[in-house]
Amino acid sequence: MTSRTLSRPLASLLVIAAAATTLAVTSDPAHASADRIRLGSASDVSRSSWSGPAFTMNGDGSVVGGSMTRAIDAIRGDSGSLDVVVLAGSAPTAGSRTPECDTITALSGVNSCTTWTLTTASDGNNTQLNTDVRDAEFVYFAGGDQCRYAAWKGTALQASVQSVVAKGGGAGGGSAGLHINSSVVYDACTASATSDAALANPYDRSVTFTTGMFNWPNYGDTINDSHFVARDRMGRTMAFVARAIKDGLTTQGKAWGVGINEGGSSLYIDRNGLATLYGSDAYVVLGDHQPEQAVAGKPLTFSNYKIWHLTGGRTFDFASRPTCGYYRRSVNNGVPDANLYNGAPETGCGTSGGGTTVSESEPNDSRSTADDIASSTPSVTLTGALSTTSDRDYFRFSLTSGATATISCAIPDAYDADAYLLDSSGSTLTRSVNDGRGSDESLTYTRTASGSGTYYLDLESYAGSGFATYACDVNTA
Repeated sequence: MTSRTLSRPLASLLVIAAAATTLAVTSDPAHASADRIRLGSASDVSRSSWSGPAFTMNGDGSVVGGSMTRAIDAIRGDSGSLDVVVLAGSAPTAGSRTPECDTITALSGVNSCTTWTLTTASDGNNTQLNTDVRDAEFVYFAGGDQCRYAAWKGTALQASVQSVVAKGGGAGGGSAGLHINSSVVYDACTASATSDAALANPYDRSVTFTTGMFNWPNYGDTINDSHFVARDRMGRTMAFVARAIKDGLTTQGKAWGVGINEGGSSLYIDRNGLATLYGSDAYVVLGDHQPEQAVAGKPLTFSNYKIWHLTGGRTFDFASRPTCGYYRRSVNNGVPDANLYNGAPETGCGTSGGGTTVSESEPNDSRSTADDIASSTPSVTLTGALSTTSDRDYFRFSLTSGATATISCAIPDAYDADAYLLDSSGSTLTRSVNDGRGSDESLTYTRTASGSGTYYLDLESYAGSGFATYACDVNTA
């Protein structure tokens, strides 16, 4: 639960026209709690097609001009103009009654901006509201209380906002408005969670979620968090990610926390899922396995979160999520590692680093054509792609008596891969067959026989294919 830049109580519902270009219209009597103020043109733009979708995810409630302009330009294809609707759950107590629209209408390419203040869940079924939203090309959720926004789930407004994105428009918001735009919403409906409380008990009463509100293209399995560094929210995002995985709120056994700092930080996300950061700091926090401990009343234990730190101008591809460039941090018995917000990125594309990188060389679809990596061990990173559903990649190496092969494969979201360790005759010694596209695989095997032996790593597609790159860490020490 976070506050809008200007707090919005339920007080005055009177709409005052502030200038000749401002059109103020109160809602119909059946929904008297809904308040409407329109700035700019009284008529909506009429156009057959739009070039989005595009999104803005802001760390606080303020509109960020740079990311908002880029979204507007993308949606209108750099020509013409569009209409924006701002949704709020409470009205400001002082100053302008339309702080978001004041900024938005000053941007190029905006025909109108309409602020709707909705104070009850049933306001989501207001007829005029839904007409305005469906006729708009961008919907911006103001700061305030995301629990009020979550209460609009199941109303006509939910489908109206979805229709804007579906026609090539966009959506976004800041602070509470950031939270509502992820596929798993931290709704703060009972209390505002702190990092200390969430790590001490990931099932604390303050840790509650809403799902099924929005699931924007390329942005699935995400949990947004706002005011990230300023309010020290890395710990609670770690707890949110662990809960989402444990409770099955996301797919493929993974959850992605997206934390954006306040003070002008904003992620602009284009129609292809590529995010660009405006401002200072944002973080993507990946949990890709079941928590070691996430139980009501007990502190969290979760090893090896993968964390990407974005600074101004950096990008993150949500459509083809990276398997490298992160640093790792863990939580043990409720206590997180030090330096949560900074770390040296691993550059081995999903590996622990420190060894040689070997790219597959086709054809390597059988033991007889396997890539020989013996000279690159004991520490090597293997990269390749399962470009067809029948593709199989083989790698050959040796183990001496008492040596252990440890293999960890970071699999892209394009396919579901399975990993097998074979002996010299092709018999399977151990396998890893985790379900779901993008599910990582890992193998461990120790040679107990005397002398040395030849072994094969067989990586193959169970479902899907593509040119996205996997990365397998192999250590034979």
